[in-house]
Amino acid sequence: MLPEWGYAETVSADAQPLDLTHHWAGYFSLTVMVAAYVAAMFEEVTELRKSKPMLLAAALIWFVIVLVYQEQGNDLQAVTAFKSNLQTYIELLLFIMVSMTYLNAMEDMCIFDALKVWLVSKHLSYRQLFWITGLLVFFISCVVNGLTAGLLMGAVAVAVGKNSPRFVSLACLNIVIATNAGGTFSPLGGISTLFVWQHGMLGFTQFFKLFLPCLVNFLIPALAMHLALPKDKPDIEADLVDLPRGAKRIIFLFGLTIGLAVSFDMMLHLPAAAGMMAGLSLLQFFYFFLHKTDKPDTQQQSDYSLFFGGGDLNATAVNASRFDIFDKVGRLEWDTLLFFYGAMMGIGGLGYIGYLDAISQVLYGQLSPSLANVLIGLSSAFVDNGTLMFAVLTMHPDIPQGQWLLLTLTLGVGGSLLAIGSAPGIGLLGQAKGQYTFSSHMKWCPVILLGYFASIGVHFLVNANSF
Repeated sequence: MLPEWGYAETVSADAQPLDLTHHWAGYFSLTVMVAAYVAAMFEEVTELRKSKPMLLAAALIWFVIVLVYQEQGNDLQAVTAFKSNLQTYIELLLFIMVSMTYLNAMEDMCIFDALKVWLVSKHLSYRQLFWITGLLVFFISCVVNGLTAGLLMGAVAVAVGKNSPRFVSLACLNIVIATNAGGTFSPLGGISTLFVWQHGMLGFTQFFKLFLPCLVNFLIPALAMHLALPKDKPDIEADLVDLPRGAKRIIFLFGLTIGLAVSFDMMLHLPAAAGMMAGLSLLQFFYFFLHKTDKPDTQQQSDYSLFFGGGDLNATAVNASRFDIFDKVGRLEWDTLLFFYGAMMGIGGLGYIGYLDAISQVLYGQLSPSLANVLIGLSSAFVDNGTLMFAVLTMHPDIPQGQWLLLTLTLGVGGSLLAIGSAPGIGLLGQAKGQYTFSSHMKWCPVILLGYFASIGVHFLVNANSF
């Protein structure tokens, strides 16, 4: 197999892909991809998981591509293109798998419960909680996936605002905006930023140039909503959370794993996923150590506890599944991960057919790159930003670093324009059902749009030397 793969890569380097944009295979692939994406968008209505149509679409698209190339006697060229897209997906999958496994491990250790309880215990006013939850999730989302970060702070908002639907609505909206903004100035903050880093368009530290634009994007709507918040304090029941043995060390190992991923990329020029997998091995060994040194007959002392009266959330109970790393892996959001396989492979197929080159010529040829990136960012309110970013990367536009930063910014914060424009928004629609709604989000759309364009203006101002 190895000699054949090497030969295929040689063929691919010397031969140009066929232009199938006006071929039956091209029309078929385009129709299949659009139908699959429409089916994925209506997942809540049809109750058909979004990964199913996307997986089928990817399989059909590459089937017809290879079939056409076989007729031309050059199927190895198409197979090599498929393997190239597959390698990109595998690197993404391994990175996210390790990151989410650590998050599941921290959830089992009640770390997020402890943070939630600590916030609630401070007996702050609604306005203070509004700002604290927003600022916390803004920074947390730069290392934790947006859905997890958003649901964590959303749980706080729902808990403290059970007697104030207006606070819950505004706090959830603020959390969505802050999560999307915070996940944009870090390559670890989301799928789209991870794509850009993974493809080498921006270095790890270059993303931090977007900190000020992202902060402005968060602050403008937050300042406007501040005036509409209740001024009183919530009446909250007290609670208790104990962290089990090893909780602090898992947080440390997660930070060390992120450091390994960055080091592998910047110093060894290996994929960041290689560093993440090294970090996963550390978690496995640590679980082995906890399992072997566990004393089930005696109550373990927690590393840390937070108390403010009332009920009890006991995190000291230890069982075998708690130390099973594959239990954490099995609880990943596999539907989303498989959806991205279908989306990436399908879009890669359309790019190989020639459609993305045609779109690129319109967007980055007839329009200015800045206008193109702003429009693509606005479209992320309707279409997943990771899918859009991969599509643009597949187009291979010849744009400077400043434009890649602009694209990263607009795709990251553009999803805040609608409640369904990002994973945190969709998650909070379910978590705060009846309080945070699509229509309550739409009422603040003009202010969010103002923040969107203000962040773009700040980017042009502070990062002018990148263009």
